[in-house]
Amino acid sequence: MRYTIHQIKDGEDELILNYRQLNTEVEAALAFMEKNQKKLIGKSDGETVVFSPDEILYVEKVDDRTFAYTPDHIIQLDMSLYAVELMLDDEKYFRCSKSMIVNVSKVARLKSMASNRIDATLVNGEHILISRTYASQFRKLLKGERV
Repeated sequence: MRYTIHQIKDGEDELILNYRQLNTEVEAALAFMEKNQKKLIGKSDGETVVFSPDEILYVEKVDDRTFAYTPDHIIQLDMSLYAVELMLDDEKYFRCSKSMIVNVSKVARLKSMASNRIDATLVNGEHILISRTYASQFRKLLKGERV
């Protein structure tokens, strides 16, 4: 498959896919494009909020409720943590404990801790812990290995 990339100075980013016949390469490109168009819906301060998964710093289950944390909002989701995990991109989001999923691209610094845990500092300065159960998988992910 041949592809062409053009950088534009202004306007909206756009992906165009031209194909003669649907095949595995085209299907993979379509899946990538559709995955990036997903939106999540939740409640924040009594309002319904529609947001992109890319905005998520982490998702956490607290007292049988699921919350997505973005730089600007804490949004309650009407879905289980497992359902959120299935919806998110496997390479960008990582289950870091039994009750939390972290957006790996939002991790700024890491610090090893006792008991094989990892203290992850997010881009907003917030700290989360990656439990020892998931720490070795997280290290493999950072090295580019398949987990």
